[in-house]
Amino acid sequence: MTSKSWIGTCVAGALVLTAMAGCGGRQTDNTTDKAGANSEIACTVTSDTRIAIATGNTTGVYYVVGNALATQITQATGDKVKASAAETGASVGNIKGLDKGDYQVAFSLLDSATDAVQGKGSFDKPVKIAALGRIYDNATHVVVRADSGITSVAGMKGKRISTGSPNSGTEVIAQRLLKAAGLDPDKDIQPQRLDLAKTTEGVKAGTIDGFFWSGGLPTAGVTDLFTTNGDKVKFLDVSGLLPEMRKLGPAYQEGRIPAATYKTPGDVKTIVVPNVLLVREDMNADLACVLTKTLVEKREELARANPAAKGITLETIRKTDPVPLHRGAVAALDKAGAAK
Repeated sequence: MTSKSWIGTCVAGALVLTAMAGCGGRQTDNTTDKAGANSEIACTVTSDTRIAIATGNTTGVYYVVGNALATQITQATGDKVKASAAETGASVGNIKGLDKGDYQVAFSLLDSATDAVQGKGSFDKPVKIAALGRIYDNATHVVVRADSGITSVAGMKGKRISTGSPNSGTEVIAQRLLKAAGLDPDKDIQPQRLDLAKTTEGVKAGTIDGFFWSGGLPTAGVTDLFTTNGDKVKFLDVSGLLPEMRKLGPAYQEGRIPAATYKTPGDVKTIVVPNVLLVREDMNADLACVLTKTLVEKREELARANPAAKGITLETIRKTDPVPLHRGAVAALDKAGAAK
C-alpha cells in the first residue's frame, strides 16, 4: 500500500488522530472548529494528530519545501502533530484533494486558489478553503529547444508543448498564456500533459519542443536541464502577455528570473504568481494556529531546503486575498507581529 493510500485510509476524509483499531489506536475528531468562531485560541495541540501535506512534482519546489515543512511541524510539536508530505500534480488537484479530505494542508498558486473560492475555472462551485498564509512566489518558466524555431508563445502553434501535469497550477497558467497569445490550447499545439521530470526528459530526447513550468527559484528539474543541456534550450520572455493575464485577476504580476538562477546569459522577464498554503475553512483553530506559527518560526530552516522559501515574510504573509485567512492563522500572525 502506498503512503498516500495509507493516509487516505487513516485520515478517513479529514484529520485523524493516531487512531483507531485499523491504524493503531483510538480516533478523535479534530477536523472541525467545534469551539465556535469567537472562542479563544490556545495555539496548542494536545492530542496525537496526523496530517498529510499536498505538494507537487518531486523535482519541484513544493515537494522540497513541503517535506521540510512536514519535518519542522513534527519536530516543533514534539511529535504531537505527525506531518508527512505527499507527491501530487499540484495546485488544482491539491485543492480538490483538500476539499475531499485526502489532505489537510495544500500548497497552491493564488490564481488557482482564487478560482476555488469563487467557484470558477476548474471548480464547478466555491470550495470552502482558507489560507495559513502567503508564502513565496512562483516564476513562470517558458522554455523551448533552441532548434525549435519558437521565439514567442504564439510561435508554439503546431509544436509539441508540455503544459504540465493534469490538474496542476502550471496547466492553468499554460492554457491562459496560450489563449492570451491567441492560440487554442487544445487545437493549436500538440499538448503534452506531463510532469516536470517527464517533460525535461522529453526536451533532452527531442520529443518535446517546449514547456511551461510554474515554480519557485531555483527549481531542481530546470536546474538539471540547463546544467546538462544549456546550449540546447532557452527561455522565452512572456512579460508582454501580462496585460492580458491581468484581465483575469491581480494574482499575475511582473517578475524576472535572475541570470544566476540557471546560469543564463541574462535575466529573463516573466510573470510571477504568489503561492499560498491552504487548509479547509473548518480546520480546528488551534491546529491551524500551530501550523502557521511553525511556518513563521521555521522560515530559515525551510529556506535551507530551498532558497525560494526566503519569500516567506511577515510583510507579505497576510496577503492572500481573495482567499480568507483561517482564524487560527490570524491568531498566530497577530502574535508574530505580521504586517496588516
